[in-house]
Formats: sequence, structure tokens, C-alpha cells
Amino acid sequence: MLTFDLIKDNSKKGDGRDRSRLGRIITDHGVVETPIFMPVGTVGSVKGVSKEDLAHCGAQIILGNTYHLYLRPGVEVIETMKGLHAFTAWNKPMLTDSGGFQFFSLAKLAKFTDEGVHFQSHIDGSRHFFSPERAVEIQMILGSDIMMSLDWCQGHPATDQQVADALNKTTAWAKRGFDFWQENGAINNLFGIVQGGMVKDLRSLSAEQITAIDFPGFAIGGLSVGEPTDVMYEMADHTLPLLPSQKPRYIMGVGTPENLVTLVGMGCDMFDCVMPSRNARNGQLFTHTGTMNIPNAIYKTDERPIDETCDCYTCRNYSRAYLRHLYKSRELLSYRLNTIHNLYYYLDLMAKMRHAIKEDKFPEFQQQFFKARQDQ
Repeated sequence: MLTFDLIKDNSKKGDGRDRSRLGRIITDHGVVETPIFMPVGTVGSVKGVSKEDLAHCGAQIILGNTYHLYLRPGVEVIETMKGLHAFTAWNKPMLTDSGGFQFFSLAKLAKFTDEGVHFQSHIDGSRHFFSPERAVEIQMILGSDIMMSLDWCQGHPATDQQVADALNKTTAWAKRGFDFWQENGAINNLFGIVQGGMVKDLRSLSAEQITAIDFPGFAIGGLSVGEPTDVMYEMADHTLPLLPSQKPRYIMGVGTPENLVTLVGMGCDMFDCVMPSRNARNGQLFTHTGTMNIPNAIYKTDERPIDETCDCYTCRNYSRAYLRHLYKSRELLSYRLNTIHNLYYYLDLMAKMRHAIKEDKFPEFQQQFFKARQDQ
């Protein structure tokens, strides 16, 4: 079972300016220091990098996706291979999403009912069904350290009635999934997900309903689904204080480095996003002064590393000119080297935030982080 040690909670200061938290999640596969970013390994692999690369980047926990793993290679294969950790040779903590976001993003192939979600495979068109119980059952077979309850993610914009309908189903499914988990040994850890769209009253209602269930941790879903950034911040700022302080708080699917620094200051502990790996494959690299598009002609003969303050394998060994050449030539090495850098940047950023919180200097860290970007 998961244990969460809340080491420091700056919301207790009472001034409202800094609600950052420092914590430690203890799982059967190791300890996760929070706040933390989780690289996304949708099908059991973070695209382009090995487990050794992930270790170099400082990854403590990675994310897999129940929907994709269920379709390929299939639950039976992973069960035969003694679970997702053994199958992927990743011996550190792992979180699996329930598939709720995939049903939202592949809405044309999914039909939501009170019982669950009927959907067609995006791979071969075959028909399948996920109930909240089945979503938990599959994750228990996968053996992830943290499992997510099945939710209904509503996009933006949406009517209040659409958001309320999604909220009601999410609550009902959370109760059913939790009961199934308890009845089947409560192995690993199941998190509940708060929905409510961009409506504060509905966010409050969802938080009240979901936190009434004794989940080991809680997530905020339905953000970064098309809303403006200021609205996303407004919803997060409203919802995070409604979650229990003694349990992990996770905002799903977010986001940019600026998002992470802002949301850590609001009291979030966990994040995931495909951005560092996806952007790496598209030639966009993150630095302490902002983003760099490596295909730009300005880097054709640039001997410098991506970021002269970075200690990643890529920056220690390769120039911008060479990385540009690899990308323009569509060499596979480009994707690996770029991904190593971006993941290292994200995970190093989280490490620096943890240090700043520990030293009671997080507001100063935030100020310096944003100033470095404004000065460019």
C-alpha cells in the first residue's frame, strides 16, 4: 500500500502566496520524491529512450496507459509475463491511467453509458467495453503501483449540463471502481479523479463527492482540454485546496514548464504530459530561457550545447549544429538525443523546485524562473 509523507506544506503559512509542498510517496517499487513529473510511456515505453536513459534523466516513476496496453500487446500477454514491471524491465514505480482520457480524445469511437464505455479499437475497429470495475481489474493485472479510476473527461467548451452529466458518471464510476478494488484485495493503490469542467461550483461538488471516498490519492482531471491557460490556472487554484492535504495531489495531462512551476506553487504534487518527448521528436527543445526550435538555420554552425547550464548526456556531448543536422536528416538518433535532453530538463526542473521548497526559497525560485524567460 502507498504511504505519503508530507514533509513540508507551505499553505500552512497562511499568506496564500506560496502553497508549495514537499513530500514522499512510498510504494512497493520504491520511493517517489514530490513534486514530481512522470514521463509518459503510453504502451510500456517512453518513446525513443531506454530505461537507462530514463535513469540518467532522473525519472522516479513513469506512466503507462490501460487503454493502449489492453489493445496491444493485450492483458493476457502482460499477465503471462508477470506484470508490467517485469514485461518492461522497469523496476521503479509506475502509474497507469484508466483510459478515460483516451475515450475523450477518441470520442468518435466511444459511447458513454451509465454502465461504462463501449468503444472501437483505433487499431483494427474491434469492439470492446470498459466498466469502472473492468478498468480497475485490468490495472490490477498490469500491477501498476498507482491505478486511476475510470472517469468521464469532458472537453472545453461544454454546457453546464454536459459537465454535470460527466461529473455524475465519474462519481458513480469512482464508487463502483473503489468497491471492486476493496472486494478484490485492495492491491496497489487506486486514485480518484475530480471533474467539473470550468465551473467552480461543479469542481467543488466533484471534489466533495470524490474525496468522500477513501482513495489513497486524488487527481484533477479535465484540464488542458482546450481551455485558455488562465482558466486552467483558475480551476486548479480553486480545486487543489479542496483535496485532502495528507494525500498526494495529481493534475493529469499538464503541461509546459511554466505550467509546472505555477501549479507547484498552488500545491500540486504530481504531473504527467507527453510534451517533453513529443516536442523532442518535433525538434522543439526546452532550455532555462525558453524553447529552442533546433531546425532553425541559425543553429547550422552553432558549436554550443542546447543549454549551457544543462548536464544531460546530450548537452555534454553534442552541439546544436550536429543536433540540427540529425533532425534535418531525419536520423533516428535525433529523436533519442532530443528526448533525453527534454526529459532531463523537466526532471531537473522538478528537482530544483524540491530543493527550493526545502530551503524555503520557492517564491524566489519562481521569480527567477520567469525572469530568465522575460530577459530573452
